[in-house]
Amino acid sequence: MLQTDASLVDSLVVFVVSLLVGALGIYVGARVIAGVEDYTYAIVTALVGSVVYAVVAFLVPFGWLGLVLALVAYLAVINWRYPGDLGSAVGITLVAWLTVVVVMWLLALVGVVAPEATGIPFV
Repeated sequence: MLQTDASLVDSLVVFVVSLLVGALGIYVGARVIAGVEDYTYAIVTALVGSVVYAVVAFLVPFGWLGLVLALVAYLAVINWRYPGDLGSAVGITLVAWLTVVVVMWLLALVGVVAPEATGIPFV
């Protein structure tokens, strides 16, 4: 039972950190592209976007097609939540992705997360 509790706590910590880092990326993207400066709004957007992405990826388990449709659904959430057109949503998403990569890379450099978590090969 103790191992299960530790795994649950670990999973919750990973979820919260991932949500906050993802929301930071969306916040930076929305601030740069759309001029929106609301971190709480970005947290809700990250949560909704993650759920929509996961549901679509689960319901369409056809390799690349599922991933592409999940990404389109995620972009639709960004487009729905922030002002602008689809181009703005793509811009917000790209800036968010870059921000998350940089933050995760820095966290890996200081030993907070495993380097593999960044998806960037470390030498």
